[in-house]
Amino acid sequence: MVPIGYLYKRVATRPEWLAATEVKDIFALSGCISTDFTDYIQYWKHNGYWLFDSPSVMNTIAEEHSISLDGTKLFYYEAYELEFDDEQSDWLTFEPEPSFGVNVEAPATKVLEEFDVVSFSVGNSPECSPLSCNSCAETLTTNEHCLFATFETAKAAIESGAMKGCEPGPYRVIAVYSANDA
Repeated sequence: MVPIGYLYKRVATRPEWLAATEVKDIFALSGCISTDFTDYIQYWKHNGYWLFDSPSVMNTIAEEHSISLDGTKLFYYEAYELEFDDEQSDWLTFEPEPSFGVNVEAPATKVLEEFDVVSFSVGNSPECSPLSCNSCAETLTTNEHCLFATFETAKAAIESGAMKGCEPGPYRVIAVYSANDA
């Protein structure tokens, strides 16, 4: 797994339309349900994976632009080094956007919350998490945070075609960690 960065998120409870009763809240990387702390791309301080190298970068953005971080949760992410291309039915390499660079600091503490699958059709920033955004959690087994329990389960769901057509790919497997910036 490759460190790809941090993001403060406003964690949402399971929406009523998502009929996966085991899900209590959404820890997905995508901002479709649990939103990002702000529309951060406009500040151009993200790294080549379109996340942040450290919580301090987001803290500075929040301070400089009077953005409240109250009610947010800090997440740290790592990605499987390959992405699945539906058109080629194969795992292919991907790279961060080189003009931004990547220098992700390891978190002081992290707790694995488990694994998300995220679409990257544009190739740079995370888009949708089919488990939550497209209700795939209604037919696939997830934990209470709408994540797969293991890397192997996430990878198998992609390879089996269980998410084919939910969102344009490619898909990446993302390890989702709760982190502490103290």
